[in-house]
Amino acid sequence: METEKVKVLIIGSGPAGYTAAIYASRANLSPVLVQGLQAGGQLTQTTEIENFPGYPNGVDGNQMMEEFRQQAERLGTDIRFGTVTKVDFADGRHLVTVDDEKLIDAEAVIIATGATAKYLGLPSEEKYRGSGVSACATCDGFFYRKKDVAVVGGGDTACEEATYLAHLCNKVYMIVRKNFLRASKAMQERVMNTPNIEILFEHNTLDLFGDGVVEGANLVYRQGTPDEERRQIKIDGFFLAIGHHPNSAVFQPFVKTDEDGYIITEPNSSRTNVPGVFACGDVMDRTYRQAIVAAGSGCKAALDAERYLLSRG
Repeated sequence: METEKVKVLIIGSGPAGYTAAIYASRANLSPVLVQGLQAGGQLTQTTEIENFPGYPNGVDGNQMMEEFRQQAERLGTDIRFGTVTKVDFADGRHLVTVDDEKLIDAEAVIIATGATAKYLGLPSEEKYRGSGVSACATCDGFFYRKKDVAVVGGGDTACEEATYLAHLCNKVYMIVRKNFLRASKAMQERVMNTPNIEILFEHNTLDLFGDGVVEGANLVYRQGTPDEERRQIKIDGFFLAIGHHPNSAVFQPFVKTDEDGYIITEPNSSRTNVPGVFACGDVMDRTYRQAIVAAGSGCKAALDAERYLLSRG
């Protein structure tokens, strides 16, 4: 397999990857960016973004990522289609295989592969994605002001999403498959003390319905028991809050992650445990998961990579 040598290789093409590319390009590091399976990242599944600075009238997620890409490309980033299928970071090597057929030997690597929201796996989720189905209340909650919505999940994230939406929406249902919340005591109390949140314990979602957009959900109570009961709720928004999968599996033989797969970086840094390998965006951020935070961390990764290369002479 022919090997190509590059100075900086960026893996991933969301706000973090493109911002890293912009900074690396301006530092004359001749970055190569491999886009991955979903060019533009999770934002390409969002219809309108109103909380990213610089877009006073809001912006379509695909349009914003296309503008990021164009800026990175104009400044000199070599952007390529492809998916990283293997890496070898042992003994100071930065070898990355793309699509099982191209080997890249990089002086520094920036991982910006993001995270993928977990879905229930219902066909109707895909049908209404961007038309009532969302995995980010902070991103999309604004569009459901004074409407009724549902949040799926019973952990801290679900409780946070529900309380956030309760300030905007008329009513928030929490659909919880267990007969208890897994969230911390403080978060449970916050939910219980919010009058427009109704918790539907021991409920599962069967499907969603609506004419082009979500108008309601079909639920089942105590599924598979003698007490099983079907019910229907009228909602305009359906929010998934059952977690994310960081896209880090291919790196895990070499790069340290936490128990959920998020890449661990040094405090106040994008440096991983592997010298010359940096991580930014949602693949290492389990707390905020916002485009503006990802973009900022992409900037940090590029600056850290530049300093690393300068230190090596």
